[in-house]
Formats: sequence, structure tokens, C-alpha cells
Amino acid sequence: MTYRQVLRIGSRGDAPGLFTRTLRGLAVDGLNRLYAAGDSEILVFDPDGRLLRRWSTTKPVYSVGVAEDGAVYAGQEGQVEIFCGGRLSATWADAELLGRVSAIGFVQRDVLLADAKDRCIRRYDASGKFLHNIGKDTRLRGFLIPNGVVDFSVDAEGILHVANPGKHRVERYSPDDKLLGYMGRFDGLDPAGFSGCCNPTNVTVTGNGWIYTTEKADPRAKVYDRDGNLIAVIASEVFDANCKNMDIAVDGRGRVYVADTVRLAILAFEGDT
Repeated sequence: MTYRQVLRIGSRGDAPGLFTRTLRGLAVDGLNRLYAAGDSEILVFDPDGRLLRRWSTTKPVYSVGVAEDGAVYAGQEGQVEIFCGGRLSATWADAELLGRVSAIGFVQRDVLLADAKDRCIRRYDASGKFLHNIGKDTRLRGFLIPNGVVDFSVDAEGILHVANPGKHRVERYSPDDKLLGYMGRFDGLDPAGFSGCCNPTNVTVTGNGWIYTTEKADPRAKVYDRDGNLIAVIASEVFDANCKNMDIAVDGRGRVYVADTVRLAILAFEGDT
């Protein structure tokens, strides 16, 4: 399978639809709209890359997630802001448990928030009540993240797929914090492996169980089947060489979006079988 770039969204700049200093998080909703977390804003684009709407957050935003009911969660330092129709509806603030929210996901009616400062994932109920940690009860007391980001994705069965770059793998956890297995290995030559000190940095998983990852030094995006077999290197040379922590999202049509964190652009790819 091969992928080709079909779209480029945004870049560095001050105009609407552009990013001034940061581009950190991506998410898609059931209508294939793309949500981007950058600077202190959430931006929403249609599938053709046109800006639909944007709104401000009270702090710089590190991640974005869209719940089934359409609520948009914006992860920040010490808090998460929840928006409905672009309007702020609630804020969950906790400097201790939400040090820096670098990824957001949902399972059943609960909300999962990655805390990059404490190197684990927090599980909350829909009202904002903390339930328990995921990935913290290990010998190393959390994920190995030299890149400073905890990233994860939830599959159709409610299983978490978490990037653990210090171990060169993607780990699978149940929502009640049981390690179910992992895929990945260190290899600096075989593209099926993860190279460098700490890859993969980011991950997402789709309904068919395919696992999409990004890496740094050199930056690239890849896709694996549910058993961890490499399907394709989606792209490598198109990203700025200094990119890291490139968030990745896949819409319902299989289009792959990757954030170039240096040029502050979102690159879209489609596969040809």
C-alpha cells in the first residue's frame, strides 16, 4: 500500500486558519471535520481544508478531543476546558492530576486525559470525578517519555493504545489499567521497527484496528495492522527534519492527518491499494 499527499492545511502566520507559534493536537469527528489545537485556540476545518470556525482557550492548548455528543475538550496546563458549540461549558481544573494534558480520549461515558508531567493517563467520569490512573502502577511509575508527551488512542473495543517511546513500542491497556500486550521493537534499519532513543512519539488507532504512528529524528508516519505488521511508511521526507511530537489523526474515510510541528502545517495523506 502506498500513500500520497493530497492536502496541506495551514502554516505559520497570523491570519485566520494559520498558527502563530504552536501546532500540537489533532482530532476528527464523525462528520470528518478536523480539529486542531494550536497556540491558545481550537480551529475546525472541513474535509477540503477550509476553516469553519475557531475559538480561543484561556491557556495554551496541548491537545483536543471530540466526544460522541460533539463536546470538544481542550487539554492545557492544569486543566481541561469543555466547549459546546464553541462556547465554554465547563472547566476541570486540577494542578496535581492534570499537570499538562497532552492527549484526550473517551471510553464508554468516561474521559481519559494524559498527564505528561506525571507520565500516565487519568480516567474521569462524565461529571469530572477522578476514577483512577492508567499506566502508573509500574516499576518505572509511568511511561518513558523523553519527548515530554504521553499520547494514546482508544479503539472500537475500548482498548487504549499508548505510545511508550522509551521502550520503542505501543502498549495496549484495558480501561481498568491492565497491560494487555504491546507491538513494536527497536530497529534502526528495518522501517518496521522504531529507531532512535525514543520512538514512536504519537499514535492513533482506527475502527479496523490499524495502528498509525509518528516518529522523530528522522520524522516519519507509518501504519501497522492490528497484529503489529507494517503496512506502509506513509511519509517521511515531507516533514521538517526538526519535527517531533507530530500528532496524527485518521478520519472515517481513511485520510491521515499529520501535524508538522515546525512549519505549523497539517499534511493530509490518502492510501492507494
